[in-house]
Amino acid sequence: MPKKSVAVIGLGIMGGAIARNLIAHGFAVSGFDIDEGRRGALAAAGVELAGSAAEAARGADVALTSLPSAAALEATAASLVVAEARRGLVVAELSTLPIAVKESARERLAAAHVTLLDCPLSGTGAQAKTGDLALFGSGEEAAYRACEDVLAGFTRVQHYLGTFGNGSRMKFIANLLVAVHNVATAEAIVLGRKAGLDPATVARVIASGAGSSRIFELRSPMMVEGVYTPPTATIEMFQKDISIIAAFARELGVETPVFSASAPVYAAAQRQGRGGEDGAAVCAVLEEWSNSAR
Repeated sequence: MPKKSVAVIGLGIMGGAIARNLIAHGFAVSGFDIDEGRRGALAAAGVELAGSAAEAARGADVALTSLPSAAALEATAASLVVAEARRGLVVAELSTLPIAVKESARERLAAAHVTLLDCPLSGTGAQAKTGDLALFGSGEEAAYRACEDVLAGFTRVQHYLGTFGNGSRMKFIANLLVAVHNVATAEAIVLGRKAGLDPATVARVIASGAGSSRIFELRSPMMVEGVYTPPTATIEMFQKDISIIAAFARELGVETPVFSASAPVYAAAQRQGRGGEDGAAVCAVLEEWSNSAR
């Protein structure tokens, strides 16, 4: 049986890697992004480019949206509705966005007989390249099961979590930890440097013990080198996610003192003009604050 046709809407760091992995797994992939440079790079990788989200999804069995903002999701949903996307189309929404935004898009698409699933991803852009992502799926179970083969084509593990929105709730917890672990990793590298230890040795030794984390292993090498491009997840992306998670926690009345303490470090990196650099650039902020010259 031929594999499904998949539309990938949003071909940035994550979406581009997802499209490439799906092609490698034998899926036919169409794609759309408003950025011309991204479109060119993905065309060379075998993605059939479309002029709009609706055009990309027109002949697809499953559509995946990997988008940077609520406005982008709203525009995509509107495009699919106006263009009368195929009845029964399943759209797996992979982004980190407020649940209310996804609910609004879900209701709008449901009126056009399109099912939206909430399926955010846990992992960096570097992990996306190798398919080392965890997917937190939620929404209509029959629709989720119908596209499991597609989801498995670009992830390491998939979790179905039930009611629509549970995927995002789990992602907020995951990204809370990522934000904290990233700053903690920078603290460790800067502390080691100030203590007279070779930062590369700190990274190697700590990674072997109980103090390590996946984020430490992924980002400490960048911090050791002080090179924060190309990004696997930008400071701007962290800023967006931090705002969403903080609002989510406030709504539930949950105190997050460690997470809250990490937020000013990302804000400082943004002020330093590092918004487009990898999240590991928080190390540069702590180096400046600690007078730890390279």
